[in-house]
Amino acid sequence: MKTEGYHSGEHYDEMFDASGQIRDHYIEFQQFLGKTSSKKMHQLQFSANKTQKAMGMTFNVYHDNQGLEKILHLDIIPRIIPNSEWRKLEAGLKQRVHALNLFLQDVYNEQKILKDGVVPSDLILGSKDYLKPCIGLTPPKGIWCHITGTDLVKDKDGEYYILEDNLRCPSGVSYMLESREIIKRAYPQLFNDEGVMPVSNYPTKLLKMLQFLSDKPKPVVGVLTPGIYNSAYFEHSYLALQMGVELVNGVDLIVKDKKVYMQTTRGLQQIDVIYRRIDDSFIDPLTFNPESMLGIPGIFEAYKAGNIAMANAPGTGVADDKAVYAYVPRIIKYYLDEEPILNNVPTYLCREEEDRKYVLENIESLVVKETNAAGGYGMLIGPKATKEEHEKFRKLIENDPKHYIAQPTLSLSTVPCLTEEGIEGRHVDLRPYILYGEEIEVIPGALTRVALKKGSLVVNSSQGGGSKDTWVLYK
Repeated sequence: MKTEGYHSGEHYDEMFDASGQIRDHYIEFQQFLGKTSSKKMHQLQFSANKTQKAMGMTFNVYHDNQGLEKILHLDIIPRIIPNSEWRKLEAGLKQRVHALNLFLQDVYNEQKILKDGVVPSDLILGSKDYLKPCIGLTPPKGIWCHITGTDLVKDKDGEYYILEDNLRCPSGVSYMLESREIIKRAYPQLFNDEGVMPVSNYPTKLLKMLQFLSDKPKPVVGVLTPGIYNSAYFEHSYLALQMGVELVNGVDLIVKDKKVYMQTTRGLQQIDVIYRRIDDSFIDPLTFNPESMLGIPGIFEAYKAGNIAMANAPGTGVADDKAVYAYVPRIIKYYLDEEPILNNVPTYLCREEEDRKYVLENIESLVVKETNAAGGYGMLIGPKATKEEHEKFRKLIENDPKHYIAQPTLSLSTVPCLTEEGIEGRHVDLRPYILYGEEIEVIPGALTRVALKKGSLVVNSSQGGGSKDTWVLYK
């Protein structure tokens, strides 16, 4: 299949440099494309689509009035990352997760960083994600953020920038794992020739990390799901199956004498570690939201007593707030006395008068984000928005400045995608997954999300985005 007409434009392209030459790590894939017809590539794409449907790789979009399950479209052309590039990413992500964990331990205990004025006290103590019941707590093994999915983008300078930290219930790892299996079948020989690092051992590593949180020799582990109507239920059931552990709802668990038990056909069985996929506020109606029908009454008291471990720990959400994000470089410097290996996107805090003035005057060229929103919602992409939308967000910022940040519009790198018109570039981001158990480990792969609409910068699945398999090379 030919790529001669491919144009990367002003953006950094992962496969072609600015002069149109193939980057070294894509040479073997380009040679494969040269020997493969357009018809064959579309057949491979068709097979991938059918396999996804057969596997049930679906998600629900809560804001979709049709209420339909959707397939996260998997583009057949992989994103390839050379080893040298990955090593820097790996070091930067380990550094960041280490510092954020120290930050969480501090703000729920001694609060040194707040007393020293490095991070504004009101930003943390006034946050709805700062859980007062967690004050004074140290989670098992001192680990708060066990599973992190950090979003990065590559700008036109070819450098990676951290877009946001996902420390609560990061999703998407099942798509990374299943996409790999599908793409391996599409290119079995090429996959081996390229020397792609494996991701299939993620469930084993995840289970080992969860078991590490308990002092029992053979702890019982479960995945706590809100149920079949949750947008990521496919992932919950997939991970439970791959780890060989129980998939449980809140109604399956009860608390007796500050211990948590599963109700089984053989009676009650104590459970020691929960990989929770429900938000903090729904975990325990006795401690948090009293209207929650998803949680387990009394589980937080069992957690405080040390009889159950939870990943991620309750309270982690305060560290991935979009306003706190702006302070992470200072957090790294404060706790580790190191400069950040990976840079943040420059961020304007609307809570600060000077920043707010700049944002209001330059809103047409900025991306504005609501700090508590997710999934691509509560966001304005200035250059693509109308004057009416600019004015609407100006008023939102003026009425509630502390809940908004703004950033320059990054160009986002492109990767070739198979379209009806041929091979065209589409914008992507990158979500690697980091596990924190005995050590911090970055899985050598990632969920690459793709903005399938031509020219779009919004990669979220809920907004029509798709995905790619991400190949991290040994060389």
